Amino acid sequence: MTERAAPRWFVPGDLNGFFGLVVDNLSILGFIAAALVGIFGFPAEVVFTRMFPGTAFGVLVGNLIYTLMARRLALRTGRDDVTAMPLGLDAPTSIGMALLVLGPAFTRFQAEGMDTEAAALATWQLGMAALMVMGTLKLVLSFAGDLITRIVPRAALLGSIGGAALVLLGFLPLIETLRSPVVGLATFGLLLYVLVARGRLPVRIPGVLLAFLVGTALYYGLGIAGLGAPGFALPRAMPLGLTLPWPGLGFIDGLPLTVPYLSLLLPFGLLMVVGGINVSESARAAGDDYRTRDVLLAEAVSTLVAGLCGGVAQTTPYIGQPAYKHMGARMGYTLLTGLFIGIGGMLGFVSGLVQWLPLAVLAPIIAYVGLDITVQAFQSTRREHAIAVALAFLPSVAYLLVIKLGNPAWIEPARFAELYAHGEGSGLPELATIVVLGNGFIITAMLWASALVAMIEGRLRLAAGWLLAAAALCLFGVIHSVHPQGGIYLPWALQGLGRVIAWQFAAGYAVLAGMLALLSLQAAGPRERAPPGA
Repeated sequence: MTERAAPRWFVPGDLNGFFGLVVDNLSILGFIAAALVGIFGFPAEVVFTRMFPGTAFGVLVGNLIYTLMARRLALRTGRDDVTAMPLGLDAPTSIGMALLVLGPAFTRFQAEGMDTEAAALATWQLGMAALMVMGTLKLVLSFAGDLITRIVPRAALLGSIGGAALVLLGFLPLIETLRSPVVGLATFGLLLYVLVARGRLPVRIPGVLLAFLVGTALYYGLGIAGLGAPGFALPRAMPLGLTLPWPGLGFIDGLPLTVPYLSLLLPFGLLMVVGGINVSESARAAGDDYRTRDVLLAEAVSTLVAGLCGGVAQTTPYIGQPAYKHMGARMGYTLLTGLFIGIGGMLGFVSGLVQWLPLAVLAPIIAYVGLDITVQAFQSTRREHAIAVALAFLPSVAYLLVIKLGNPAWIEPARFAELYAHGEGSGLPELATIVVLGNGFIITAMLWASALVAMIEGRLRLAAGWLLAAAALCLFGVIHSVHPQGGIYLPWALQGLGRVIAWQFAAGYAVLAGMLALLSLQAAGPRERAPPGA
């Protein structure tokens, strides 16, 4: 009896998988840098020499674990076609961290009187602490992931992130895309051609890589010729150097700073657990039976390692494992990607690459990701629950308005406070209502969609339970925080307009919950759908 040959570490298809996975990670790192440095004026040195090494090290650790998991599965089954689970930085939450947590926090620290260096250090500590919070949550929930998916309807889970994807990952990057119209439209259109229309290319290279190359060439070519968008300038390259991501306890000082952002961070972690479960099922359907708990534990560990070493963006397994299998990739591509990103983050050449990727080229891929996540929210949900998915989008619109209206360059802080406190006509002030709806928007979206799904299914008491949970959470500011920055609080400590808003919202949820509970007492009978327009 002949012994089975050990599976090969590398096959030709691993090169295709390597390019695809590296481009995904570089694009997310590039957008984080572009958002923090370009939009919020964050010091580039802190981003490239403090945030990125630890972030990249988390990618290295996670991909090494997934590579070893693939090899163990291949040895156990005797198969040579096992494909490793791809791991990288999660696009929605990484971009959400930049646009919704780190950038606004940096601005707030400066407004409170900190100088730029101190504000940047506090923001970095906040980012590390945020990763430790999300990583700890993922570690705990990795043992109860299936329970979560049974309790929370899919429409609520996907609708809440779908709304954030469409409004924040779709609309905001689209604006950045169109600020350099020639470059942005060309890059975005080419991405749609290769990723959506599945169009053929005259060269055999990954379509996303081609779009990046074309967009970057256009940006620098037109800019140097004086034909680009206003404000073109060659980037000031940061000097390359060895920056080891040593573990530290800096995140401890950042833990108190995470409190106002828990309503974002906790759903971010929860969604990664659900996503990890879906990814495991996808890989299993493609023929690679990874244990779900192991997949979730690996992503939790890599996120915690990144946070401990100074990282600010969480890692996650990518949903495209079957796509990488179809490329011919096996286990070598994750090993190569982990080494390239991890070592490159330490040596500085990943930061060097990221600095030369224009925002007008990076933003289109983020906009595409937002569109793709939004479509998935509808396609992966039962048709009768589609309206719950759409309902879950609305709080994200409010948060988009908060981002724009809260920009001091648009509305002076004193004027913002005046509009927040005083309205015209009856009801709460309009700006206060928008801000309160936007605060905690992901959890709000999940609760709204969960309640509506329960109503659609005729489970009125369950719907009432979701609404009562919303009433309790809004009293403590987890959702509908009356603080413009979204902080949580004790309800009896509120004064003035804030107290009125919190109790009005809580009462609204409680009254609706009571009405549904009374309606549930009706005798069971045939359910009729109201005619259109009724």
